[in-house]
Amino acid sequence: MLKNGLTKSSVNVDTAQASKHLGKIAVAAVSAAVLWQVFYTIDEGHVGIVKRFGEATTQVNPGLHTKVPFADGIEELEIRTRKNSENLKASTFEQMPVQAEVSVNWTVIRAEAFNLYKGYGGLDQFENRILDPRLRSATKDALARFKAEQIIQNRGQVIQKIEETLLSAMAEFPVKLDSVQIENLILPQKYLQSIETKQTEKNLAAAEKHRLERQKLEAQREVNTAEAKRDAEKARADGSAYAIEIEAKAEAEAILVKGLAEAEAMKKKADAIKANATLVDYVKAQQWDGKLPTTVMGGNQDVLWNMKEK
Repeated sequence: MLKNGLTKSSVNVDTAQASKHLGKIAVAAVSAAVLWQVFYTIDEGHVGIVKRFGEATTQVNPGLHTKVPFADGIEELEIRTRKNSENLKASTFEQMPVQAEVSVNWTVIRAEAFNLYKGYGGLDQFENRILDPRLRSATKDALARFKAEQIIQNRGQVIQKIEETLLSAMAEFPVKLDSVQIENLILPQKYLQSIETKQTEKNLAAAEKHRLERQKLEAQREVNTAEAKRDAEKARADGSAYAIEIEAKAEAEAILVKGLAEAEAMKKKADAIKANATLVDYVKAQQWDGKLPTTVMGGNQDVLWNMKEK
């Protein structure tokens, strides 16, 4: 009998049970490890590069996948937009030193991600060997084509030239360039001061020109107002004269119409009298005042005296 009242047989039983339990744990652990080796996921914005015994063999899209345990390795490759920045020293067209920080946004073309990985072993290697050197070269080439004043005043032209050069240099690679930006430009302080002075002078000249143009516009406005007033007065005078003329014509036409009507009436009356002798006598009778004539003009006045004697 062993200490604590345990027999040798009971110890053997407990040991066997513990071993059995540990075996189950080991099997579960191995199974979990195998499952872990079989299934894997690829995150959104990435593709998976499957490597069998270290050799890249295929490309898979985001989601859940299976692999051969202990034979296949998986490496994710980002296909979302990336941003690379470069700080560099360059010279302008007039050989003025300039320090620039330039960046480019770019993406790996999904369908060709495998070829990129196969050719360069990953994004870091591709950036170091291909993209970054070409970005530096395109920036230096563009800055050397412009004077310092042009670079300050029209940065967009410089950016456009960098993009054109970089697009041409990167045309053969499986990537898409989205945009280039000049994040910062540093020119010699003395030159910046001279530019500031020159710009101030330009601003003053522009302000003076604006003032003169404004005075000219105000003077022209006064002239226009005077001419408009004169034209309005002339229009009113012309209108009054026209109204008087119209009124006079209307009055003359009315008189003429009235005269013609009266003449026509008199003519009709005369024609009627001429056509009817009785009407003539009737008119004479209407006009007689009831008195006999005291004398009768004629060659023989004895006739009247003889009539009285009878």
